[in-house]
Amino acid sequence: MSKVGVIMGSDSDLPIMQEAIDILKDFNIEVEVDIVSAHRTPEKLFDYSKNAHTRGIKAIVAGAGGAAHLPGMVASLSPLPVIGVPVKSRNSIDGWDSILSILQMPGGVPVATVALNGAKNAGILAAQIIGASDQSVLNKIIAYKEELKLKVETASKKVRK
Repeated sequence: MSKVGVIMGSDSDLPIMQEAIDILKDFNIEVEVDIVSAHRTPEKLFDYSKNAHTRGIKAIVAGAGGAAHLPGMVASLSPLPVIGVPVKSRNSIDGWDSILSILQMPGGVPVATVALNGAKNAGILAAQIIGASDQSVLNKIIAYKEELKLKVETASKKVRK
């Protein structure tokens, strides 16, 4: 079974990152969750980034606030796709510092970046990455998107009455 790593810089990021964990579990994708601080545990960051693929992880969702170095540092060391979640934290400048730190990566070190506090979309994107080579997950994504369509169609009928 494919796994997705969901990491964050501190436990204060967990309420946001829980949305990625929950949606991945909804798709029956195994999730490995950990706190890996780019600034406070750099050795752990190096070990995690270099070895995640050896544990069956196929994509990494990394959430960080403030200077938000975690996703970029992981991407610089890991052969896996990294999806960055900018988190609006206490010490954030309305989240812009996090967004730009994750979004503005140099050539050769890509990080897919979702919206501020957009962990749910990060989880969906990770599932889509897995689904590209796992038919079971792909079928769940197709069904999920159909549910989204049906919700909009139902709401549309209600407002047109």
